[in-house]
Amino acid sequence: MADSLRILVVDDEPAQLELVSGFLEKQGFEILMAENGAKALQIFRQGGVDLVLTDQRMAEMSGLDLLKAVHAINPETVVIVMTAYGSVETAVSAIKEGAADYLTKPLKLDELLHRIRQVGERLRLLTENRELREALRDRHRIEGIIGESGQMLEVISLVRRVAPSEATALIRGESGTGKELIARAIHYASPRASGPLIRVNCAALPEGLLESELFGHEKGAFTGALSMRKGRFEVAAGGTLFLDEIGDLPLHLQAKLLRVLQEKEFERVGSSRPIKVDVRILAATHRPLESLIKTGKFREDLYYRLNVVTILLPPLRERRQDLSMLIDHFVRLFAEKNGKRIRGLTREARDALLRYDYPGNVRELENLIERAVVLTRDEVIGRGDLPMIVQEPETEEAGEASLPAAVEGIERRMIRDAMTRAAGVQTRAAELLGISERALRYKLKKYAFQPDDPPS
Repeated sequence: MADSLRILVVDDEPAQLELVSGFLEKQGFEILMAENGAKALQIFRQGGVDLVLTDQRMAEMSGLDLLKAVHAINPETVVIVMTAYGSVETAVSAIKEGAADYLTKPLKLDELLHRIRQVGERLRLLTENRELREALRDRHRIEGIIGESGQMLEVISLVRRVAPSEATALIRGESGTGKELIARAIHYASPRASGPLIRVNCAALPEGLLESELFGHEKGAFTGALSMRKGRFEVAAGGTLFLDEIGDLPLHLQAKLLRVLQEKEFERVGSSRPIKVDVRILAATHRPLESLIKTGKFREDLYYRLNVVTILLPPLRERRQDLSMLIDHFVRLFAEKNGKRIRGLTREARDALLRYDYPGNVRELENLIERAVVLTRDEVIGRGDLPMIVQEPETEEAGEASLPAAVEGIERRMIRDAMTRAAGVQTRAAELLGISERALRYKLKKYAFQPDDPPS
């Protein structure tokens, strides 16, 4: 690693630039040269630079200014500053701005070589550690599940244990936590992996169509039924049927589903002939089924049939240990998808993402990173590539904010969180907030939220 470093040497003295570059090239390093800071930045933006060795005293852009500009693009780049005007103040400034080292002219070439090889060794160790962390993280991934927090390791362990069985599982969690991903992981880690995985969103289909969608229909069963059609249960035979938002399934269809779970058979709409089916059922909901049972909107016997194993997904705000891993995963994913070279994020952008609460959970984070990858003009995602709602600092940290501004910030976040949890239903969001629906509508208008579309 030490002798494979790609070094950018920057000096406005041609003789010194040639001397240092020629010496390092003879030692086996790949050398790029720039006679000023502007040219150096142009080269640096093309990527692939491991170390910047820059003179401090240069016209137009000093070495410290170049250091700041380089770290704004990629905070992890190693920079060594060299100058003939060495002083304690300059050295302290360089180190404070993130310089890895500081050398005075006239340079002792042996000392320069020693320092650069130290940098190379440090980079080699960092690379090995990063690869080791990636290898360890891979142990905690099942079909795309990413996490190393205690909560997610428990979820992954439960998935591993339930997947080989035929048990029905109920996957619970807020919207956007990845319930469908868990269902996919269970299916593809099960003996049914070679069979189909069919998904039905019980909240997305009108009640009049849902029965036919699930169980199929015979020709002439209703107006428009011009031919026989198989339902999702038949299509999923030999595989898995994933019933998303099971809490929205109408009561009369809950009874038919219970029969399938108990007797492994059903009838198409318009037919009295039972059809046997071999299918595993996985269900998911963000709604409190226990409350629905109390109000008579969900069958208790069906609940216990579905709830053989419960897998509870924590919201992203409760698994912040996984945030950096998820951010890096989505950056790689969308950079590759969009054919862009993205090396990472600036420290400010990462800090903003780590501080945000994600009312929309992993789905919201995924959308934020995709947006940033698409919009950034650089190879490193900056804070300015993120939406304003993420860029806004927490009100507790905004020491100069007035009390009304701080209160408004808290109110905005609470409303955004409630609207997300209520899937955009204003009546439910108002209940969660403990205010009237009329008051909520006023506040939605005040903060320019879209009433039919919860802020993400």
